[in-house]
Amino acid sequence: MLRWFENLIDVFAESPDRAPPDKVSRFYAHYLKQAWGLLLVMGVLGLAVALVEVALFEFIGRLVDMARDTPAPEFFDRHGRTLAWMAFVALIARPLLIALADLCTHQAITPALTARIRWQNHRYVVRQSLSFFQNDYAGRIANRIMQTGASLRESAVQIIDALWYVTVYTTSALVLFAQADWRLTLPLVAWVVLYAATLAFFIPRTKAKSWEASQSKSKLMGRVVDGYTNIATLKLFSHTQQEDAYVAQAVRENLRGVQGMTRQTTGMDISMAVLNGLLVTVTAGLGLWLWSQGRITIGDIALSTGLVIRIENMSGWIMWVVNGIFEDVGTVQDGMTTIAQPRQVRDVPDAPPLRVDRGEVRFEAIDFHYGKRGGVISGLDLVVRPGEKIGLVGPSGAGKSTLVNVLLRLYDLEGGRILIDGQDIAGVNQESLRGQIGVVTQDTSLLHRSIRENLLYGRPDASDAQLQAAIRQARAEGFIAGLVDGEGRQGLDAQVGERGVKLSGGQRQRIAIARVLLKDAPLLVLDEATSALDSEVEAAIQDNLDQLMAGKTVIAIAHRLSTIARMDRLVVMEAGRIVETGTHAELIAAGGLYARLWARQTGGFVAADAQSPP
Repeated sequence: MLRWFENLIDVFAESPDRAPPDKVSRFYAHYLKQAWGLLLVMGVLGLAVALVEVALFEFIGRLVDMARDTPAPEFFDRHGRTLAWMAFVALIARPLLIALADLCTHQAITPALTARIRWQNHRYVVRQSLSFFQNDYAGRIANRIMQTGASLRESAVQIIDALWYVTVYTTSALVLFAQADWRLTLPLVAWVVLYAATLAFFIPRTKAKSWEASQSKSKLMGRVVDGYTNIATLKLFSHTQQEDAYVAQAVRENLRGVQGMTRQTTGMDISMAVLNGLLVTVTAGLGLWLWSQGRITIGDIALSTGLVIRIENMSGWIMWVVNGIFEDVGTVQDGMTTIAQPRQVRDVPDAPPLRVDRGEVRFEAIDFHYGKRGGVISGLDLVVRPGEKIGLVGPSGAGKSTLVNVLLRLYDLEGGRILIDGQDIAGVNQESLRGQIGVVTQDTSLLHRSIRENLLYGRPDASDAQLQAAIRQARAEGFIAGLVDGEGRQGLDAQVGERGVKLSGGQRQRIAIARVLLKDAPLLVLDEATSALDSEVEAAIQDNLDQLMAGKTVIAIAHRLSTIARMDRLVVMEAGRIVETGTHAELIAAGGLYARLWARQTGGFVAADAQSPP
């Protein structure tokens, strides 16, 4: 039975791939409507449980009056059926309703709805543009994904519970009190008005402080994770104390945020304690006075006193629930700042996949400045013929890597267009575009998984023979065989650590090369692909790189000019423009920028050229 309830919500059900709403109420509705049937059932069960509990208090009053008015020897004969009904409600109906409510809440809604919200948020966020992740902490993004799902579900469930209990208990109490004597309702009516005023005063303040506390918590999480991710840098630069101060500032901000929230909670708690004390005292005193006047029975006193004590206890629970609800709402609001952001790089509706038949790449008057007014690439034209291998050369900041980034559509152009075999890349599916391009970058970052899983990113359906062939071509078989991780896994099954930290730079680079060899895409981008390799290993795999490039259109970037001098054509960039183009020999003869860069390197002095504006 538990499994049946647990499977009522399909966590991985298909859902539209679009940005969630950026308004709180619509954000809630967007996710809750996916489980509206279960939430409705939970609400009905909550109503039934609340009605049953009120009925139990009414039974207590009736029991007192029955005991007062019936001789003891005749009690069970006269009231047997009533007592049996009371026992049925207390022993069977109430536990059954509570069990069903718990199964809906704890087996169906709590785990599955939370997981569904997290899954959908992750699927949307992971497809955000590169700049989205560059502008935030990875830890903060992950924290918001995890917290938002739990907080949204928890606040929705608590709202349903609190709504029914407040409505049913207050309304039922007023009806029952009025049946005894209308004056018994006066303290409760006054209490309800003051209770609502207290909540109206504290709730907006609690909500604001909760949002501040949630923001500061996300910031703290981001800073802590950032330090752990870059632990080697912290140790190499002996910056433990500076890092302590950096994190301590976030801890102080979070502490102030939480203290601001708890101050509101304390104020609300004290106010409710005073109101509740007045409610119990005045109701009991009024009940005793009405009884002394012969207007109500002892059972009415028992009912009214017991019910207001229950309402007093419930009001404390409601206070904490309301506080929790708005703390959760603040967390959801904080998460929305990340989750509900529109994507910067989006596919057009029904974008077709890219088809690469020849491999021609054409840059037509492209402009890109990372959203600034200028300074990166302006009006650049370049045609890479099918199967041609070109090398991009130029000083740092010339725009070489940016040219590759816009080819991969990690950013959208601000002007012009890029065509691959006549197809504008802005109009094709992004996944298919990148699936047709193999990339080896200078900063090789591996997933914290096994060597095998990292390699199969290149081709998930690759056979063991294809996997081993790619490893041999990248000259990686020697070190892979000797790898052992902390849990004793060896070779291809060994874990590489976060970002591949357990491997050397050269080892990571060879894994990256093997991965692209396995992918075997028709277009190839090499961005300082051999920069982390020593000269001996580079020479050893150079023939295999030539094999990798055979029959492909290749764009290679290298500051070590000897690695690309053999390319079909070299394109020299400076300040976002092409200033020279030709073969190595032609550019040397021309005596321009390339010749000066070559002279510096071959003369034994590799210097950084003047930086271009960012």
